[in-house]
Amino acid sequence: MTSIVWVLPLLPLAAFAAIAFWGDRLPGRGAYVSIAAIVLAAVGGLVVLAQVAAGARADLTYTWAAAGGRPIVVGFIVDPLSAVMVAMVGCVASLITIYSVGYMAGDPHYPRFFAYLSLFQFSMLFLVLADNLLFIYAGWELVGLCSYLLIGFWFDRPAAARAALKAFIVTRVGDFSMMIGILMLYLRTGSLRFDDVFHAIGTGALGGAFLTAAALLVFGGAVGKSAQVPLHVWLPDAMEGPTPVSALIHAATMVAAGVYLVARAYPLFLLSPGHAALTVVAYVGGITALLAATLAIVEDDLKRVLAYSTMSQLGYMMLGLGVLGYTAGMFHLITHAVFKALLFLGAGSILHAVATNDMRRMGGLARAMPVTFWTFVVATLALTGIPPFAGFFSKDAILLAAYAHDRVLWLLGLVGSFLTALYMGRLCWYTFAGEFRGGGAPGAAHGDGAGHHAGPPRESPAVMTVPLVILAVLAITVGWVGAGVFGDPFAHLIRFSGLEAPVGNSGALALAVAAAVAGWVAAGALYRWRILDPEALRRSLHGVYTLLVRKYYVDDAYAWVFVRAGAALVWIAGAFDRYVIDGLVNAVGWLAGRLGLGLRYVQSGREETYLLLAALGVVVIVLVRLAW
Repeated sequence: MTSIVWVLPLLPLAAFAAIAFWGDRLPGRGAYVSIAAIVLAAVGGLVVLAQVAAGARADLTYTWAAAGGRPIVVGFIVDPLSAVMVAMVGCVASLITIYSVGYMAGDPHYPRFFAYLSLFQFSMLFLVLADNLLFIYAGWELVGLCSYLLIGFWFDRPAAARAALKAFIVTRVGDFSMMIGILMLYLRTGSLRFDDVFHAIGTGALGGAFLTAAALLVFGGAVGKSAQVPLHVWLPDAMEGPTPVSALIHAATMVAAGVYLVARAYPLFLLSPGHAALTVVAYVGGITALLAATLAIVEDDLKRVLAYSTMSQLGYMMLGLGVLGYTAGMFHLITHAVFKALLFLGAGSILHAVATNDMRRMGGLARAMPVTFWTFVVATLALTGIPPFAGFFSKDAILLAAYAHDRVLWLLGLVGSFLTALYMGRLCWYTFAGEFRGGGAPGAAHGDGAGHHAGPPRESPAVMTVPLVILAVLAITVGWVGAGVFGDPFAHLIRFSGLEAPVGNSGALALAVAAAVAGWVAAGALYRWRILDPEALRRSLHGVYTLLVRKYYVDDAYAWVFVRAGAALVWIAGAFDRYVIDGLVNAVGWLAGRLGLGLRYVQSGREETYLLLAALGVVVIVLVRLAW
């Protein structure tokens, strides 16, 4: 299977082409074709993963073109990192695609949705299998295009159109940075293959400040795609797309691409002088993890809370990679894909049943939607790092690596762990506990764009709940793949050569669990048992609350610096065009008109006038000549 791994991304690409051309005429209006393609890709990915675990490897290369006399060699690679990613993308995307059949039922653009979904899956599979920077960049841009199409899927809604444009523009900033970094590496090494670039680093042909600059520029692409500070502002707005899109973007595809890029290009960062590039990665991740967690505390939109959670968890992954916790960072990427997909699909199940995104107008859904409730709780426990759920094994491994490397980063992660449990506990109490607070008008279109039924909330159909149950089982079990009690098979498979796993520290581990438990207790005290009144606390911390609600004024600053300044520049350019350029053109026309009015008396059509003018011309010429 490893020798034909290039077939796997072609399966969803073929599904995209078929749905784009034939759409409604296909079985299930294209949905079944999309499901069949990604399920086959997932099965193939699992087979490849099993073969790689048994020791198989492959690097399929060919010469794509020549530039400046240099051949550009490209291809696909099958190694532990790509095998794990292909299996993860295939499995999670399969469940999301199946779930979408129920969620998107009745949408007038149903075939188009599954066409975009298949193209998205192709882009991500193509990206993770690439053994070179050219293919990764091509997949990178395709992922960005697909996210634009899917976030703005309901393009007739102004908010969705704006969110899609915002995501596209903000991520382009990071993509431009990445492109410059790739060009720097190519100019110095003459190759775009990772093996050649890493060989140049090993021989000393690529190093010093140049290597650090190239690594940080490549990291700029990851900052944009993975919504890290300061290019994080697009991700909450991306919730305007359908919930299955949110699940796919936040769990298995777009945002995961940034973390994967850092892992794939890890020698660039690891071998930069003084680990300077890795230090930047770690602090960007740590700051993002804490900042996003604080923003989630004051957010009342269900999907936006999960969006901030994604930003925070991606920060943890970057933090893990930055503190030499390569295995921990990648393991958290895998576990996060499972429980975050479950959280978003659970949120979609909730939005399918109620007419609002506002958690404060939900409540009592545990009784009405038991399958959604219990699976959502499992995902939440995994996210908050409560043992023995998946997030405990991966996130706490990151905190352990940070404790061994940099206590400041460890403290950022520890506080973020407390806040994660606090905002997720708040979400659960608001959504599932107490009595139903009415939502919106029965059957009205909710914030996600599809009010599917009228009347009181009820459980979603089996096509939506079965994927929830499967993901819940994975959220309980997948963490054990990285557990020491079983010999930590994940670390043996994907460990980066030369990096030692941090020594276990029971005290640091206990503090991480205690921080998560404390967050749950604080959430219960505030939002369930009302030991403290949240409204009174909000009033007493009005300044802090306002700062968080305004998102630290980052969006406002961007609006002033880029949007309003750009509008001012456009106005100046328009004024210059109207008054200077158009003024010059109009002046020339006016002068030509006046000159024409004067000359019409000369062109009278009378011969005697022309003879007189000719005689006067001769006189003038003679006088000028005599004067000269």
